[in-house]
Amino acid sequence: MLQMQHSNQKQTIQSTMSSFYFLGIGGTAMASVAVALSHAGHAISGSDTQLYPPMSSYLDDHNIRYFSGFSDSNLQSASPDFVIVGNAISRGNPELEYALNHHLELLSMPELVRRHLIAHNSSIVVAGTHGKTTTTSLVAWLLEHGGLKPGFLVGGIPENFSLGCRASGRSEEGFFVTEGDEYDTAFFDKRSKFLLYRPDIAIINNIEFDHADIFDSLEDIKRSFRLFVNLIPGNGTLLVNGDDKVALEVASRAFCRVERFGLTRESEWSACNLSADSEASTFDLLYQGTLLGSIRIPLFGNYNIMNSLAAIAAATHSGLSVEAIIRAMPLFKRPKRRMEIVGTYAHNITLVEDFAHHPTAIRVTLEALGELYTGRRIIACFEPRSNTTTRNIFQQELAECFGPASIVVMGMVHRPERYGAEQSLNTGRLKQELQNQGKDVFLAGENPTNYPADIVEFLHPQLNENDVVVLLSNGSFGNLKNLLTECLKKIPE
Repeated sequence: MLQMQHSNQKQTIQSTMSSFYFLGIGGTAMASVAVALSHAGHAISGSDTQLYPPMSSYLDDHNIRYFSGFSDSNLQSASPDFVIVGNAISRGNPELEYALNHHLELLSMPELVRRHLIAHNSSIVVAGTHGKTTTTSLVAWLLEHGGLKPGFLVGGIPENFSLGCRASGRSEEGFFVTEGDEYDTAFFDKRSKFLLYRPDIAIINNIEFDHADIFDSLEDIKRSFRLFVNLIPGNGTLLVNGDDKVALEVASRAFCRVERFGLTRESEWSACNLSADSEASTFDLLYQGTLLGSIRIPLFGNYNIMNSLAAIAAATHSGLSVEAIIRAMPLFKRPKRRMEIVGTYAHNITLVEDFAHHPTAIRVTLEALGELYTGRRIIACFEPRSNTTTRNIFQQELAECFGPASIVVMGMVHRPERYGAEQSLNTGRLKQELQNQGKDVFLAGENPTNYPADIVEFLHPQLNENDVVVLLSNGSFGNLKNLLTECLKKIPE
């Protein structure tokens, strides 16, 4: 049954503002942009299926009205000025069909962001296969701490703000920081999202093959990144990973200033004397070989040092002093689901959650956990959920990325009916290859009706003192986090 949801607080809408209807409002970015525009005074409503926390709670907390389910009557009652179409919405959706039949004005979410949030601001766009959310959150925090009141759009909830998106706090000469996703924009616009964000300062963290549902090859992905680089104006700046050959190749055709960041002194921005304790990582920051100061940041792993270098470079080009940046870095808080410590329980068993789903992200996350929790056993629970990891494209890479883990739990392949046996990830083969490396491997979901409770049933007798259990998924993992949390709370001291 369709039901209108809303909180009891009365919403005030400025009469001069527009009304926006978000078709697919439950997505992290869509919900975040909806809330930001609501705070700016626009009238916001929307719809989606299977809305659940945290995004349903996020919308409720910010007094956003939404329909549960899709029906043309939703749009009739909302009568919006613009319909914002999420990139998961396709032809056949009853609300989309109504909008097309009645000539309602359609906008993609990236186009909306460009028009109403980036607008006149200086645009900082963070792109790359990995590290976008952390780097974007860090750039926004550095500018915020430096008093620049930036607007931002992050593909997560940065803990320093507790908002995924907000407008710039300056009426002129402001900054807007955007997580530049290479995924496509909408059913009517197959360009990568980052091509709509008008970059003045751009970051390319790295480039690898991903998103096999929309890209045919690495060359296909590089083509989108080349277009992105070509958008940077001559007086803009491109900051590129100096240790990534593909990123450097793409950056070689830039018409703007290019600076590299990396772990060797060949890059303009570099780090040396890296160390870490249980609270943070520390490194010396160099620019063109000159020591600028010592940085302390509550992030772990070399990949997060790279993210930090990129963010520092972007903040410097935005006008912040190195001294201001050094003061802000220790106060940064990781975004949710980025090596997020869910809790530590009896016998010092620690539960961690991370968004990693690409083999490279899994590998560097597990390596960072190994460095952080030296001498402790790591249990990795991975859900093959993305459109790339559910297929056998990374069959070999997945067999090679769990090195630091002693036990690997393989969740059910998400929506396996999309691909035949010849294209799907072969979890049985993956199990055998991991066992050949000496790992204990559990394939979950043999009885789908007992999934993911079967993972908890497997893990409970396996747990030892000081174990670190990490959940790796870009989705909900069937509510496994909550099930494991309840289990761990019941373990006696």
